[in-house]
Parts: sequence; structure tokens; C-alpha cells
Amino acid sequence: MEYLTENSAETKEVGIGLSQQLKLKKGALIFGLKGDLGAGKTTFLQGFAKGLGIKDKITSPTFVIMNRFPIKKGKFRNFYHLDCYRVENYKEIENIGIKEIISDSKNIVCIEWPEKIKRIIPKDVPFIRFDILEGDKRKITIDYGE
Repeated sequence: MEYLTENSAETKEVGIGLSQQLKLKKGALIFGLKGDLGAGKTTFLQGFAKGLGIKDKITSPTFVIMNRFPIKKGKFRNFYHLDCYRVENYKEIENIGIKEIISDSKNIVCIEWPEKIKRIIPKDVPFIRFDILEGDKRKITIDYGE
């Protein structure tokens, strides 16, 4: 699935739309977000979190690696936002309990820079690719691997 957005507001709207289509599965619902710095990953997740009913401010957890936001309504209980940009070894993520987090079907986990920890995330994780076009325009491609 592919979306073209003209600005950050439209990028957030794509995130809201995706958050409305989620279904429970065995283990956490995980998305890997790929794209250059400034490509719109965190902006997208701001919309995604809004669609989940989260009112907290969503910022990239580049220095803390992971943020957890409780979800008050619906079938999911927690939204985890990981930013692995500064991660040098997947073992850094193991130390914060990632295996337990991704095994819980009540969790949604969105991982920026998932290639840094590919050894510990499931192989069937859908990827969302963000490409910078010109100015604030973005191409967002969701690959469910089907």
C-alpha cells in the first residue's frame, strides 16, 4: 500500500488511518519504520498514537530508546515507540525487556531503525518505508510482506 502526502498533517492522517485497522494476533503487533532522518517516521507515529486515543506528546525516544504509552480504550493496552538509531548492538534492546514486550498480544510496538535489531524481531513484521520527495512531500509505503 502506498500513500503520497503533501505535508506533515497528511502524514499524521495516514498514521491515524492505520491505527484504526489494527487486529489482535499472537504476540505484539509490531511495525518497523524505515527512512532517513527527517523522513516523517515520528510525525506518522504522532498521528498513529492519536488514532489510538493517546493524548501524550509523541517525540522520538532517540536518547532513551523506548517510550511506553498506555492505551485506555480498545483491545490493546500499551503502545511502545522504540528508536534504535543510537543502538549499536541488539543486546542493548534485550536489556530493556523487548522479548517480553513483543510476546504480549496486548502491545503495539513501532520500531524506528528496525534493521539495527533485526535479530530479535519476528521475520513477519510489516515495514513502513518513508521517502522524502520534495519539501514536505513524502511517499509512505506499507509492506505487509504478503
